[in-house]
Amino acid sequence: MKPPALKAEVKKAFKKLLKQKGKQRQIEQTAVSLHQEVFADTDCLACANCCRSIPPIVTGQDARRIAKYLGMKESVFESTYLRIDEDGDQVMNTTPCPFLDEYNYCAIYEVRPKACAEYPHTDMRDFCKHPALHLQNAQVCPAAARIVAAIVEKCQ
Repeated sequence: MKPPALKAEVKKAFKKLLKQKGKQRQIEQTAVSLHQEVFADTDCLACANCCRSIPPIVTGQDARRIAKYLGMKESVFESTYLRIDEDGDQVMNTTPCPFLDEYNYCAIYEVRPKACAEYPHTDMRDFCKHPALHLQNAQVCPAAARIVAAIVEKCQ
């Protein structure tokens, strides 16, 4: 399930809105509220676009936790499942994620990377400081696209 592309005018309005200093508190409160509302009726298992298309950052702490869960040495886990990306971050080495099964369940859900647990970051602190991240995630995640569009509608 690919999210509908955000219209150019929504992207432009979102970027402009996030730059307005007097609006930031309202936007951040609205984002948290919308995140809760949208995810209350979102079935991520019906989509899994994030797991299919974005290799998550895996911190050293994530790698240790996952390796232990899998009963592997950390070095074996890293050489089997991780790579360094163009930004210098340690990420999963394949997309879709090697831990995504045919029913869109995560085989390591209980110990998944922090980046996965926090995705799509629409309830993050300092929401307004990351417009590019939110627009990028809205291209992948239908819920993030709904949240971005609703913020533009509610906060203008």
